Amino acid sequence: MSSGTITRRGKGSWRIKYDLPRDESGGRRVTYATVRGKRADAEKELRRRLSAIDHGVHVDPSAITVAEYLDSWLADVAPQSVAPKSLERYRGLARNQIKPHLGKIQLQKLRPADVAAWHQYLINAGNVSKHTIRHAHGVLRTALSHAAAVEIVERNVASIIKPPKVEQTKAAILTDGQIADTLAKIEGLSLYPIVALAIGTGARRGEIAALRWSDIDLDAATVRIERSLEQTAAGLRVKDPKTKAGRRTVSLPKFTVEAISVHRRQQLELRLTVGAGQMPGDAPVFGNLEGEWPSPSSITDRWRDAVKNRKLPKVTFHALRHSHASALIAAGLDIVSISTRLGHASPALTLGVYSHLFNNDDSKAADAIDNALAK
Repeated sequence: MSSGTITRRGKGSWRIKYDLPRDESGGRRVTYATVRGKRADAEKELRRRLSAIDHGVHVDPSAITVAEYLDSWLADVAPQSVAPKSLERYRGLARNQIKPHLGKIQLQKLRPADVAAWHQYLINAGNVSKHTIRHAHGVLRTALSHAAAVEIVERNVASIIKPPKVEQTKAAILTDGQIADTLAKIEGLSLYPIVALAIGTGARRGEIAALRWSDIDLDAATVRIERSLEQTAAGLRVKDPKTKAGRRTVSLPKFTVEAISVHRRQQLELRLTVGAGQMPGDAPVFGNLEGEWPSPSSITDRWRDAVKNRKLPKVTFHALRHSHASALIAAGLDIVSISTRLGHASPALTLGVYSHLFNNDDSKAADAIDNALAK
């Protein structure tokens, strides 16, 4: 069993002394720490540290700060498992939300109370949303999880304190009448086939931007979604879906087939006019003649312009995906089919996003029990 001593340093201040595990050559290593409070507090801290040594989970003291550790983690560890776009967001959250408030604290002295106070400060400041606070907390928790795994810290204090809850907001959608009106108002624009795909399939903006002509079978009225396009500081990047469910084949409604057929014919005519030849199968569906991908942000910009200039409902482009899901739910399609079509990892995720759109009348359940008893 490990042992140590406690010495008074001043009023309400105590020095604890104890042996660390011996070094590789068998040499003795002694360390000291200052504890403020009552002697009972010093005794408790000494017991905690000695117990950690006895159980093989003691962490050697280190002066590294939270900011220094985050910089190191973001440079060397996070890039191995985090996509470039997400890594950009991680760095932004660390730079703007975490380091200004927690950065100067020594990593091993970071306590749950510090994390709780950080949350409260950001909430009281009023210039940071709870969504952003939750995301920043997630970055800190992930970074500290690695620190605990490699025994830089004894525990992940960010896993003890929970981030503030965010009230569930209803997804903005277009009604059936608004969908028809929107399509009518933008017909003829180059944006029209993109919107027709978004409403007709529920595909995400990045998935639509990454489509190649070889992914679309107009005769079978299907589109194969296998990749997504994201915009990073380094430029456009084609990436695989986050989960297996993201890779899927989706049937196309008639209006979407017609819109894509017209778009394809116009592309072919333009290529013939400029002498560009036949359309390669790997050409982007919504790219330019040089075969360059369309940036996802350009799709958002074009949609925003159409909303303003064509007097469309003031919803985001992503709301077209929600509108597609809403139409499927209203039609009575089962939740598993809806989840599969949207590329969600599980039906539970679909329910979490769209539960408010389902009919909560459970009278049919009561009838089902009555029928079972009657039999």
